[in-house]
Amino acid sequence: MDMMSRGDKGSGQAPMIDPHGRPIRYLRVSVTDRCDLRCVYCMAETMTFLPKADLLNLEELDRVCSAFVRLGVRKLRITGGEPLVRRNIMWLFQRLGRHLESGALDELTVTTNATQLSKHAAALWDCGVRRVNVSLDTLDPDKFAEITRWGKLDTVLKGLDAATEAGLAIKINAVALKGVNDDETDRMIAWCGERGYDLTFIEVMPMGEIGGDSRLSQYLPLSVLRGRIQQTWTLTDIDYTSGGPARYAQIEETGRKLGFITPLTHNFCESCNRVRLTCTGQLYMCLGQDDHADLRAPVRAADDDGPLIDAIEEAIGRKPKGHDFVIDRRRRAPAVARHMSVTGG
Repeated sequence: MDMMSRGDKGSGQAPMIDPHGRPIRYLRVSVTDRCDLRCVYCMAETMTFLPKADLLNLEELDRVCSAFVRLGVRKLRITGGEPLVRRNIMWLFQRLGRHLESGALDELTVTTNATQLSKHAAALWDCGVRRVNVSLDTLDPDKFAEITRWGKLDTVLKGLDAATEAGLAIKINAVALKGVNDDETDRMIAWCGERGYDLTFIEVMPMGEIGGDSRLSQYLPLSVLRGRIQQTWTLTDIDYTSGGPARYAQIEETGRKLGFITPLTHNFCESCNRVRLTCTGQLYMCLGQDDHADLRAPVRAADDDGPLIDAIEEAIGRKPKGHDFVIDRRRRAPAVARHMSVTGG
């Protein structure tokens, strides 16, 4: 049987199925590798960014995303780098919003550092976005500046206020950094509870060279962190899913959800329903593998989407069973060479 069997080609009636029987319903799209921050676990301080000519333009991004929607993807997440720093990015959100209106798409979301939310939160709501994930690792202004190398916490907090005012639901994503922010766990949980935010902790991922041995010293298994949390808070595991890899518990004292993304201590590959498109049009079938497919070439070779759809389906047919993430204490090297900002989270 054709492993891409899913009903009429391009009908959107059923998702593509990968070689391991997993339906592909979720596409994460990096629209830029650039960011206005330089978080120490994500980027080197002096990054060399991609030439703009290598990036898919906004019309090409719309075309690729729309092809995935035709092939059964029901959720699109726009990421970066920092997606909201890309020039005219709201045009893309407006275009993709038509798939929400038609019913072909269930959800259009964005992951952001919130520095630009004061400017864009209301427009995101108007485009059909109903929730955002905000990367925020500390509530201490000095520590925030240290982690991001030059960011200002006040700018982020104003962005969060604007998002709330616009009606957007907010989930905070915090990377657990040993010796950096692991003393703020209780404060983060209480703060999110007071503001009505859900919270997810993420293990450091070994992607891209960031200089020195910092990632080894930063790594904190979330199994250890959860044990600490349960000394203060009552956690009840729940079946809730947001479509991504987090496993969730209910915090009984606040009524909010607490997620854990554990690519190292407990991977989430068995239920992986997603693929990732880079800003250059490279499709990665797995975050922790280097195998990828070039979608930029078929997009630029023809106005007809036939070659693009063929390339997507061929790529899904190569989706691996799982990733190879590991914190390598012997080689002291990342599991994959590309930075998270290039892949799109």
